[in-house]
Amino acid sequence: MLRFLLRRLAFVLLVLFGITLITFVLERVVPGDPARLLAGTRASQQVVNQVSKSLGLNRPLLVQYGLYMSDLAHGNLGISIVTRNPVTHDLVQYFPATLELIIYAMFFGIVIGVLIGVVSASRGGKTDVVGETIATTSLSIPVFWLAILLQFLFYSRLHLLPVSGRLNPGVSPPHTITGMYTIDALLEGNIPLFLDALAHIVLPAVSLMVPEVGLVAKTVRASMLEVLGRDYVRAAQAKGLTRWRVYFRHALRNALLPAVTVMGLEFGLLISGTVLVETIYSWPGLGSYTDQAIASSDYDAIMGVTIVVAVAYVVVNMLVDVLYAYLDPRVRLT
Repeated sequence: MLRFLLRRLAFVLLVLFGITLITFVLERVVPGDPARLLAGTRASQQVVNQVSKSLGLNRPLLVQYGLYMSDLAHGNLGISIVTRNPVTHDLVQYFPATLELIIYAMFFGIVIGVLIGVVSASRGGKTDVVGETIATTSLSIPVFWLAILLQFLFYSRLHLLPVSGRLNPGVSPPHTITGMYTIDALLEGNIPLFLDALAHIVLPAVSLMVPEVGLVAKTVRASMLEVLGRDYVRAAQAKGLTRWRVYFRHALRNALLPAVTVMGLEFGLLISGTVLVETIYSWPGLGSYTDQAIASSDYDAIMGVTIVVAVAYVVVNMLVDVLYAYLDPRVRLT
């Protein structure tokens, strides 16, 4: 198991190096001059050149990359030219909101998707048709369209849920412990604040969750149909065990193997989906920060976001590999 973990860790480091290199080169070749943006549209070319020199943008690309990697090794992600704050400070401020959104969307998406997949495979008939219809429909709905539809229905028509932000205007956030308002409010024992934060996260979390439900449900259903036909399942049924005990205790563990891989990949899709969802719901998270950074050609901010997202993605997938190896020990030998 240790050798398996070391191989995965070496692969993670290689992936992170490749991501920093590719992103660094791409952001330097796209149109846009951050020095001009920082100096102002009316600044003279001499002033722009001075700003470019202070940012190190006049140096060869290879030298710029070497300096960036040196700063990165010391935990320095640079200064955002938009917020004028250290990028590390901005990421600490924005990332918890995105993480909170993803946790809710991923947790409930997995739970609901697994339940739909298991019920569809075990019941068959009309139940299977309904489950397949739900899964296919949820996969087919564009995230941005679903977000707008939910806003129209639950805010404009029913007036049940808030449409933007993390808290109602005038409500003070909880003391920062994790940066996630619902969790921090619970840690403080402030139930009204928790309910306020929870009401604000429902619509954006559902917008992210719906496509995941369909993907997990389809994967679990296909795996369950295959597993239910195996000999050890028939043996468990022959012993007189209840149907649901056979399904959830004996069949589901093996059926989850393909779904575990899908769940890891889904984490990356959720992160990418936050850019649209956070923009639509005015959610002050990493997606909104990324959109602002790209529009402003904020090199350091873009690189900082890329690194944080890449680290989160590869760490989650590494945990998925470990979980896969736990569920199926044969994977450790590969």
